[in-house]
Amino acid sequence: MAIIDRCEILMVDLVPKVRRTDAIQSFDSQETPIVRITDKDGVTGTGYCYTIGQGGPAIMSLLRDTLVPRLIGKEAETIEAIWQDLLFSTHATAVGAITSLAQAAIDTALWDLRCQKAGLPLFQLLGGAKNNVPCYTTEGGWLHIDTEDLVKDALDAKAKGFAGSKIKIGRPHISEDRARLSAVREAVGPAYEIMVDANQSFSRAEATRRARMLEEFDIGWFEEPMPADNVLEHARLAASTSVPIAVGESMYSVSQFKDYLVCGGASIVQVDVARIGGITPWMKVAHLAEAFSVPVCPHFLMELHASLVCAIPNAPWLEYIPQLETITKSGLRIENGRAWPSEVPGLGIEWDWDAIDRSRIDGLSWSSN
Repeated sequence: MAIIDRCEILMVDLVPKVRRTDAIQSFDSQETPIVRITDKDGVTGTGYCYTIGQGGPAIMSLLRDTLVPRLIGKEAETIEAIWQDLLFSTHATAVGAITSLAQAAIDTALWDLRCQKAGLPLFQLLGGAKNNVPCYTTEGGWLHIDTEDLVKDALDAKAKGFAGSKIKIGRPHISEDRARLSAVREAVGPAYEIMVDANQSFSRAEATRRARMLEEFDIGWFEEPMPADNVLEHARLAASTSVPIAVGESMYSVSQFKDYLVCGGASIVQVDVARIGGITPWMKVAHLAEAFSVPVCPHFLMELHASLVCAIPNAPWLEYIPQLETITKSGLRIENGRAWPSEVPGLGIEWDWDAIDRSRIDGLSWSSN
């Protein structure tokens, strides 16, 4: 038995080391709600989620007032039952970003606890399909970066063993995106993968136009070309181009992924473990994608996704964007452009609690006593 005896929630606000911009927004801070769940044996699991600068207090309010109080006294091993209970306790606000992010912080803590009790790292407990995965980098491809620096970053990543780079697109005119991509492709050669990300910024007509341009450069995938809720238009776009269409970071339920896969709107699934609501639904999406012979290339959260992509057979890439460096004692192991999931029981994230305490901006705890 692993009866939940104590819970704590807190939030830190992290500042990215580099400026992050895309076609619709700027990523200036990372609010990071953290949940700690301790069972009666004294074992503690830690989970978390994130925002890109807005919404953190709303997540903390939902955790504090609605979700976390329901955990005390529950059997921590019944992760699916807990996930469903939390979902239906917030039925009027689901499906949506705030609810899914709050559930993810709890769900990842429960999986961390389960792995520690079992004495297994997350990637092995969930399947252990492989023990490393190639990385592509996004950190040097933001929309504001000039062409010379895009090329420099891609060449630097290639020299370090990375197998690909993602370039943000969505400059005012297609000629600007073409010039940037042309320079990078010429520099890195044909065997280096280039992905592009429009961050939902295009209409169907403009997405079609840019997709034709992208075919010139043998692009690995065209990410979020249009608003994520426009399933049918993504299916039509996918049918009209040879460039794979990638979607998923802005989707918050298993059912949304099902709709995309059934209609052929997703060539690549980019399910985000925080935005989908945790590891429990993430694995369902991953297995659903496998049934449709669609690869999973998750968005962001490399410290956690490294374990998840190594748990399943249909995940060929991990996105490199450092996230937790200032509040962890050790980083994700990356060698020659490949990431290796932690073999320590649990999520494998070595939290620096002194650093977290210094930067925390909110917090509360519960106990069965």
